[in-house]
Amino acid sequence: MVLSRLRCVIHGAVQGVGFRPFVYRLAAGHGLHGWVLNDAAGVQVEVDGARAALERFRTALVDEAPPLAVIHAVEVSWLTPTGFEDFTIRESQGRQPPTVLVLPDVATCAACRADIAAPENRRHGYPFTNCTDCGPRYSIIRGLPYDRPLTAMADFALCGKCNAEYRDPANRRFHAQPNACPECGPQVALWSGDGGKLASRGAALRLTAEALRAGRIVALKGLGGFQLLVDACNTAAVRRLRERKGREAKPLAVMFASLAAVREACVVGEAEARLLESPQAPIVLLRWAGNDIAANVAPENPWLGAMLPYTPLHHLLLAEVGFPVVATSGNLSDEPMAIANDEALERLAGVADLWLVHDRPIVRHVDDSIVRVQRGRELVLRRARGYAPLPLVLAGAAAEALTARPVLAVGAHLKNAVALTSGARVFLSQHIGDLATPAALEAFERVIADLSELLEISPAVVACDLHPDYLATRFAHRYADERGLPLVEVQHHHAHIAAAMAENQVAGEVLGLAWDGTGYGTDGTVWGGEFFVGGYAGFHRAGHLRTFPLPGGDLAARETRRPALGLLFDAGMELHQAPGFTESELATLRGVLRKGVNAPTTSSMGRLFDAVAAFAGVRLRNRYEGEAPMALEHLLGDDAPEAGAYPIELVNADDGFIADWEPLLAALLADHAAGDGGALP
Repeated sequence: MVLSRLRCVIHGAVQGVGFRPFVYRLAAGHGLHGWVLNDAAGVQVEVDGARAALERFRTALVDEAPPLAVIHAVEVSWLTPTGFEDFTIRESQGRQPPTVLVLPDVATCAACRADIAAPENRRHGYPFTNCTDCGPRYSIIRGLPYDRPLTAMADFALCGKCNAEYRDPANRRFHAQPNACPECGPQVALWSGDGGKLASRGAALRLTAEALRAGRIVALKGLGGFQLLVDACNTAAVRRLRERKGREAKPLAVMFASLAAVREACVVGEAEARLLESPQAPIVLLRWAGNDIAANVAPENPWLGAMLPYTPLHHLLLAEVGFPVVATSGNLSDEPMAIANDEALERLAGVADLWLVHDRPIVRHVDDSIVRVQRGRELVLRRARGYAPLPLVLAGAAAEALTARPVLAVGAHLKNAVALTSGARVFLSQHIGDLATPAALEAFERVIADLSELLEISPAVVACDLHPDYLATRFAHRYADERGLPLVEVQHHHAHIAAAMAENQVAGEVLGLAWDGTGYGTDGTVWGGEFFVGGYAGFHRAGHLRTFPLPGGDLAARETRRPALGLLFDAGMELHQAPGFTESELATLRGVLRKGVNAPTTSSMGRLFDAVAAFAGVRLRNRYEGEAPMALEHLLGDDAPEAGAYPIELVNADDGFIADWEPLLAALLADHAAGDGGALP
């Protein structure tokens, strides 16, 4: 028999998913000898054997890969056989710059849930049970390759039984880096506000459940940071949480013990059920069906953010409590979530009543992801746990533009996330949030440093928003200047359209509609209702919403009555038709509008929605970003008829066309005067 040697380098998310024991078993099944190891490039395999067997092995590497593996490429080489006598799993190598993908944190698998539920199992009731198919990844990794000494588990020495599992290729915990048990792993403790230990292990969970039943607020150290928990059915407890956290009306997420419990409260379709029970286990937006959930969890909102437990700690606590709990980020509004025990004790003083902590360090904060199903498609609204930092792989012109030099893209001011490129891959950070506080800005800078260090990518180009006052833009200028790097300023709405193109792998030239709150335009005015023609490299503005003034500037993003007043002024209509103003306020703002002082003009579709919400009596103030437009959406429902829609006229202009909102305004006011809802319900 003629022997050959096959060498494969597998690139992608292939570390920490049981890939090496999979290769070990696969080689044994095909009667092959050789070795497998992790290195900074991914997974390397060399096997000797008959050519036909090697071909079958090569195909099975991809077709039968572990469920959590994401294979981007397999490099194959045929070499002279060396006569391997057995198959071994070698120690990891990390000499090269890493190209392996860092896996996101993954929800507890069914096998591990069974372990913690079985009284005879040695991990019964253990909150840190995991295996190669589940558990923490991104939140505990300090460096690559993904091995225990480079994780937050480095200080937890494996006991004899866990070590035997860790070294047994036939065991599902083979080389599961966070592997642990009650004898050798992390433990939970319940703290009072002064840091005193009230209980530990199972007793801590039981006391926590009692506190939640009594309406108290608990700060829980979860997977990627602290969460604030409270009984989701207790209106008074939810109200206290809102008051202490400074979150007036923005919806709160609810964690349910099971999918059956979610179905009692919400309408759950097939796609939503699949998401809830997926390894990503995000918060999923669902229609309320009505049950005991307190109305102030999501005030005046038909949608509820629901999720299932995604760590053993959550599973155990929800089983002990017996009811759904609010599970929101452990922070004050506009601040990043706390990740360290002492930090949480200090920052959440005055918010939480008790702290359920543990002694496994969290290396980086990772918030919960949020997903919505619309028209049968999953839309990720907030990309964090379960998704980050897996890359977006670009194709075509977008990939060609990025392969030359690594780019750091610092994002915008609201709902910030950053990105680093390596070749055609764009590594997206976890959700960072709004850069509205010094703590948020510090977290933003920490994420940039962390992602660059973890992936060993040194940016050669920096990209930022065109807006000169964004804190992210100011950081980008400083970062580029200090390192002598070129800086690329990108118009806000061009970035929106290019991102949508990349996500959907669209090439060439497109007509792109970018409708949002505000973005700095190339002419120095505030854009937000744009029609672009172009692609990745550039665009021209083919049309836009008719501009109107925003009296009070930034106040107009919070008070919907102000853009309503701006529309009336620009249309030459009576200003008293704007709702919510006193005569003295109107007198002052009339002067502001005439002089054009602190009344920037905008083409923002978001501010137009705000104005319509004000005229319709839906909202005079946004208590959180986008509240008024969402309230309009909720009123219209999913099946709003097109008939009776208010008109917008397209008017030719020198530089394209203008979408004129004045016919809409006139029709809306006429309906309002006649006491008719018109196009609104």
